[in-house]
Amino acid sequence: MLEVKGLHVSYGGINAVRGIDLAVGAGELVTLIGANGAGKTSTLKALSGLHRPAAGRIHYNGEDVTALPAFELVRRGLALVPEGRGVFGRLTVEENLAMGAYTRRDRVEVKSDRERVFALFPRLAERRRQAAGTLSGGEQQMLAIGRALMSQPKLLLLDEPSMGLAPLMVQRIFETIRQIAAEGVTLLLVEQNAKLALEVCDRGYVIESGMISLADTTQRLRTDPAVRQAYLGE
Repeated sequence: MLEVKGLHVSYGGINAVRGIDLAVGAGELVTLIGANGAGKTSTLKALSGLHRPAAGRIHYNGEDVTALPAFELVRRGLALVPEGRGVFGRLTVEENLAMGAYTRRDRVEVKSDRERVFALFPRLAERRRQAAGTLSGGEQQMLAIGRALMSQPKLLLLDEPSMGLAPLMVQRIFETIRQIAAEGVTLLLVEQNAKLALEVCDRGYVIESGMISLADTTQRLRTDPAVRQAYLGE
């Protein structure tokens, strides 16, 4: 579904991502792990059309989408849940979800998808008319995921969904991620909590200083000495 070749991402004179290759097959749950500043978020920004790559090609469903803007990628079924959630604080929960469906015109299905989000996240249903900025961090993360689901994504990019959340809320979010994957959505997960990411996903990539240093099944990565020492604290 997603194939990335020789991706470079730069900010001014800083090379954040330096020629990485990665692929995600339809129905897979793949993780990209690495330390702070390794290039994880920069990679997702390039893949989602928020930052133009300096070099390399991005193919999605067999189409070269390297130069497409974010809204075109959303229309094609590629959605990002950004780091820091990025909810519209002054809008209500329902209005945030409506923004996720902005490119759609099928009102009946939009309503059905909104109810599906509320079924996934009952807390959001309880707070549907509440301003998003007044929600807890965990509730805002639920909303950010729900907003992305409103675009009917085929490929969902998740950037640090556990960041700043209490352990119980992290477990709730990851249970939902598993459920979304089980329903057929392909996922690429960037996550600081490497232990949890490697437990949930099928395959993984390790990025260091903007380059892929390891790529394997998560089962093998969990037993790799370098991964265990650097990311699992073992």
